[in-house]
Amino acid sequence: MEAVRASAAWVASRSSHVTVDLQEIEKVVDKIQGNVPKVEWDFEGIHYFDNGPLTVQYLFVLDALNFCFWPDKDLSYDHLASGLKLALEKDKTALDADRLKNYTGPELRQLLNWPRPLPIEEERVRLLHEVGLELERSFGGQAANLVKSAGNSAATLIELITRHFPGFRDHSLYKGRQVFLYKRAQIFVADLWGAFKGQNYGEFHDINSITIFADYIVPAVLRELGILKYGSNLSCSIDSNSEIVPGSEEEVEIRACSIYAVEKMRDLISKKFGKQLLSIDIDLWLWSCGVQNMALSHHRTLSIYY
Repeated sequence: MEAVRASAAWVASRSSHVTVDLQEIEKVVDKIQGNVPKVEWDFEGIHYFDNGPLTVQYLFVLDALNFCFWPDKDLSYDHLASGLKLALEKDKTALDADRLKNYTGPELRQLLNWPRPLPIEEERVRLLHEVGLELERSFGGQAANLVKSAGNSAATLIELITRHFPGFRDHSLYKGRQVFLYKRAQIFVADLWGAFKGQNYGEFHDINSITIFADYIVPAVLRELGILKYGSNLSCSIDSNSEIVPGSEEEVEIRACSIYAVEKMRDLISKKFGKQLLSIDIDLWLWSCGVQNMALSHHRTLSIYY
């Protein structure tokens, strides 16, 4: 997504709380010799997959809800993915559009087999309703029809998602300019590509247009690698688990500079080693490193976008 790349570069060039260390990027690239370890999409075995349209429905609902787990220390992405998987295995109609638009908070908890209110539960319910209503109104109730209408273009699919589903419009204002980050819309494309191995619903001729997915985990790994450097006040806030205000300069810089740093890494790998890597592959590697080291301090922001 060129809008995301351009936004990230613009923020990085003006950032005052976060710095991208290009020398550290080169050190990391040289250390791995341009070889990013291959991580399979479902390396944990937690996702539903039946090679058909129900998988697309599952992934779209999953990514509609894929945000803000940290306020509940026991909750993780794994619970969301596996909870929806088990729900579908019990009842193939659990994620039908006419049901999505009517779920209540307690019903969503029951669907996920979660014993207490979810973080920002009212927003999760609202987004389920939004997905159900718009899928029913514009795409015959099926996310598979949404994907088909994109004509095998990742960029077109993201444009369609953000046009039809406001809950995916991951925008921020930074120094008077609109910044596009699109974490959940892009990760839906990546999930399709990974699940279907680039075929069928996962076939996109422009998959290399996707950037990384700016969340909590990837910035924490980039910071641990020395690629992202935080100012002292921001470092103190993160290390003390203080919340970072959504839409603040600090929050936008963390996310945008993460995208920019990985783009620079990808460019350097191409230049030095002649390898054309996808940002998706780099993201999966960084994310898997992060989830295996949950002691890493990450920024905490109450947000529906990641």
